[in-house]
Amino acid sequence: VPANRFGQAYETANAVAFLCSPAASYINGINLPVDGGRTASL
Repeated sequence: VPANRFGQAYETANAVAFLCSPAASYINGINLPVDGGRTASL
């Protein structure tokens, strides 16, 4: 695991909460990996 640990549920929840918030109102049709950098290291 690139971040040297497994993710916690609250970390995924924070990403979901952000995408559901008004702060993300301009984001449309994106895949947002919440994987501690694993995707970038492949």
